[in-house]
Amino acid sequence: MMEDEELEFVEDLEAILHLTPEVQLAIEQVFPSQDPLDRTDFNAVEYINTLFPTEQSLANIDEVVNNIRLKIRRLDDNIRTVVRGQTNVGQDGRQVKEITRDIKQLDHAKRHLTTSITTLNHLHMLAGGVDSLEAMTRKRQYGEVANLLQGVVNVLEHFQKYMGIPQIRQLSERVKAAQSELGTQILADFEEAFPAQGSKKSGGPSIVLRDACLVANVLDPRIKQEIIKKFIRQHLSEYLVLFQENQDVAWLDKIDRRYAWIKRQLVDYEEKYGRMFPEEWCMTERISVEFCHITRTELAKLMRTRAREIEVKLLLFAIQRTTNFEGLLAKRFSGCTLNDGPGKKPETPLEPTNPFLEDEDNVSEKDEDLDRNSSDELGSSEPKKPKAPDNPFHGIVSKCFEPHLYVYIESQDKNLGELIDRFVADFRAQGPPKSGTDEGGAVLPSCADLFVYYKKCMVQCSQLSTGEPMIALTTIFQKYLREYAWKILSGNLPKTSTNSGGLTISSLLKEKEGSEVAKFTMEELCLICSILSTAEYCLATTQQLEEKLKEKVDKTLMERINLTGEMDTFSTVISNSIQLLVQDLDAACDPALTAMSKMPWQSVEHVGDQSPYVTSVIMHIKQNVPIIRDNLASTRKYFTQFCIKFTNSFIPKFINHLFRCKPISMVGAEQLLLDTHSLKTVLLDLPSIGSQVVRKAPASYTKIVVKGMTRAEMILKVVMAPHEPSVVFVDNYIKLLADSNPETFQKILDMKGLKRSEQGTMLELFRQRLPNPPSGPDSGPSLSFSAPTPEQESSRIRKLEKLIKKRIQ
Repeated sequence: MMEDEELEFVEDLEAILHLTPEVQLAIEQVFPSQDPLDRTDFNAVEYINTLFPTEQSLANIDEVVNNIRLKIRRLDDNIRTVVRGQTNVGQDGRQVKEITRDIKQLDHAKRHLTTSITTLNHLHMLAGGVDSLEAMTRKRQYGEVANLLQGVVNVLEHFQKYMGIPQIRQLSERVKAAQSELGTQILADFEEAFPAQGSKKSGGPSIVLRDACLVANVLDPRIKQEIIKKFIRQHLSEYLVLFQENQDVAWLDKIDRRYAWIKRQLVDYEEKYGRMFPEEWCMTERISVEFCHITRTELAKLMRTRAREIEVKLLLFAIQRTTNFEGLLAKRFSGCTLNDGPGKKPETPLEPTNPFLEDEDNVSEKDEDLDRNSSDELGSSEPKKPKAPDNPFHGIVSKCFEPHLYVYIESQDKNLGELIDRFVADFRAQGPPKSGTDEGGAVLPSCADLFVYYKKCMVQCSQLSTGEPMIALTTIFQKYLREYAWKILSGNLPKTSTNSGGLTISSLLKEKEGSEVAKFTMEELCLICSILSTAEYCLATTQQLEEKLKEKVDKTLMERINLTGEMDTFSTVISNSIQLLVQDLDAACDPALTAMSKMPWQSVEHVGDQSPYVTSVIMHIKQNVPIIRDNLASTRKYFTQFCIKFTNSFIPKFINHLFRCKPISMVGAEQLLLDTHSLKTVLLDLPSIGSQVVRKAPASYTKIVVKGMTRAEMILKVVMAPHEPSVVFVDNYIKLLADSNPETFQKILDMKGLKRSEQGTMLELFRQRLPNPPSGPDSGPSLSFSAPTPEQESSRIRKLEKLIKKRIQ
């Protein structure tokens, strides 16, 4: 019974004394102990096993129990002592609390006393300061007033919470009255010194006015603004008289005089009034900014009145002089007085791969020659782009020219039209690039000239405006990009003699048997390649032009810059050029294929060297492809496209002509198979044929050749196979050709020379065998029958294979 109570006591004690890890760690740091009983992970069983490791050790259990009970009594005594000690601590705490309360009362009394003394001192200072301020104001002692007024205002701020006291409120009202009187008095002094009408007072600035400006800094900001406004108005009054609308000097051709006048005025201001106004007022910049606002307003009004007299040279001259002036302002002033904030961030230059990626500040002599109607000033040695990278003054005056930029846009429209006409005339006079020269396949010079001119126009227009005029200029660019593509590129692609409307596949297929097909000359091939290279250059440069225009135009208008249609036009020129090259070579091979289909393949007695028609095809390939490859060396991807398109055109045509070869004897089929392999070899080598540098053909091209010519070989192998037994023949046809079209199967039967009655049976069997055909077109390249073939046929095939291998070697 006693043991149960002790166990319950231990469990309750453990529940009560369960401490958090943080508390336990703190106890260990304060009372370090090596006793196992003090460990947080104490295990009673392990502890007992430590005390009694063997049965023999149980003999002294009574001694161990007595020691533990003694330790428990000592702990109880310690706890009892600590608990009793807490009683005394409570009494001591109450005594301390009373002492602390007394100290706090003394601290509050001291703080209140200090505040009272400080407030009385401030009140004394305020009362004396207000009296002195009123006296100094009457005597116009602005130098003393400036310092005193600021001190009085600062002291008055300490009494904001005491405004309910009549005496304090009265002092505050006196300060406000003094400030109002000072403002009125200072404005009157400036009005007297610088009357709004007439010339400046001969006495000039004075120390009184300089001190008055210091006082104005402390007064209501409106006083300072009024002083600045009146002084600037008076200082620029002469400008309004000299450059009135009816004065000859006011027109755009003498716009330099406006900027020369303000430069002189700024120098005069610095000499006479530079020390009168505080430096932080930035009076020189304010005068310049107000001059710019007045000039922009006056010029806008003047140009509206005399809009018909504005010519592009005059407009560009005025804009260039104005932007130069804005650039000078940016170099001298920070723009801190403007509300518009800093100017646009400088554009990050790209790597120079075309005219639009070069440094726009460097305009070549070639650029200047192209702009025949632009102002000579833009071609002078003066900076072309005076706007600084962060120019807050950009457009502060020149914005007024924007409504009249249609004159510039119309001029560029006219200039570009004349430029395109000149390109057409030059092409007709010089003719196509000569073969065997460096010009063959090169980009037409007119293309570079066009984009250089575009670059110059874009740079000029971006200096004039980044708004709607840039959109209008983009429309002009689009117009003449299309005209260049039509008149210079597409318009000069050579035509065939068989069709005045251009070379078409239908016209090529209608060539009579044995007739000589009109091929392109070497010069014409060079011209087509040159036009293709030019179109590629135009395509890439037009994309760069679009990106540059988007950088120049306002962000809100970026979406309206889109030259995708023009890029598509150049892509069409490239596609048409490649198609012409393909059709020309394709047409040159047509007579040979026609001759192949007309040969008596049934009467061929032995297999010899490749047939004459193969030699003819190879000859045409060796004549055309090296010329095309050399002239498209800079645009190799389009040469690869040409090879792919020619192969995609030639191989199906070759297979169609194979079907026309009927009937074919076994020997004839062997000869055709030899010819097919020869053509396959030539086609695989086509990209590097006739080249000293042998380069591996692209995998995409090789795959097309292998797939197409393997089909032709499989057709001939099926023709060579015996048609008996019929089931074996049909199954192997399906396996080798993987073609479920009955028309193709009937063409094979025609090539074998089977009668119609035999064909009907075979066709019916073919339809029956279609549901479960063997594997598809990836079957093995050799002819494999499920049933044994006659030895004679097997021997002939082996001989043919040996002949082909010998031919390859």
